[in-house]
Amino acid sequence: MPGLCRVVSRVNVFYPKFNIAAQLDIVKNVTGLTEWYGENKRIRNLVNLVIVGGFFNPSKSNDREEMAEIKKMHTLMEKYQSKGQMRWIAAQTDRYRNGELYCCIADTKGAFVQPAFCEAFGLTVIETMNSGLPTFATVHGGPAEIIVDGVLGFHIEPYNGDDMGSKLVEFFEKCKAHPGYWNKISAASLQRINEW
Repeated sequence: MPGLCRVVSRVNVFYPKFNIAAQLDIVKNVTGLTEWYGENKRIRNLVNLVIVGGFFNPSKSNDREEMAEIKKMHTLMEKYQSKGQMRWIAAQTDRYRNGELYCCIADTKGAFVQPAFCEAFGLTVIETMNSGLPTFATVHGGPAEIIVDGVLGFHIEPYNGDDMGSKLVEFFEKCKAHPGYWNKISAASLQRINEW
């Protein structure tokens, strides 16, 4: 995956990561996750953040809300000086590339975060679980029905950054102390998808 390695070249590819793949709109709460990550020193010491979504240049979007979120994302990255700890990859239209990105994150024993304020179904949750990624997803909507909290993923409250933060910190600290824990959650995620 030479193209993918180039994309994440400023982020240590062997360090655990958590990622998100979503369009940049207010409901998806990508900038909320970015802000929370920037403020949380504990999680920044444990993992890097990879975001897949939107455009880098606001003028490439035809949607005012997305343009505002793109500008906000740039502001947050600058404010928290996240270079070296965070990588923003433009939205991918190739579903195979998305699968490769999920597998790359899984190879580093990372996780997927879906912090939307509300998510009707949760297709990305199913895709990431199918890649073996432990998944943290909103309690508001479909993902809450897909994930059994603490068994094959984790429910998060997107309106409460501290809740989201404590669950992620707890997970990655537990993975660090007990290397088999990540595999346990990953295997349970895959089993859940295979049962469907």
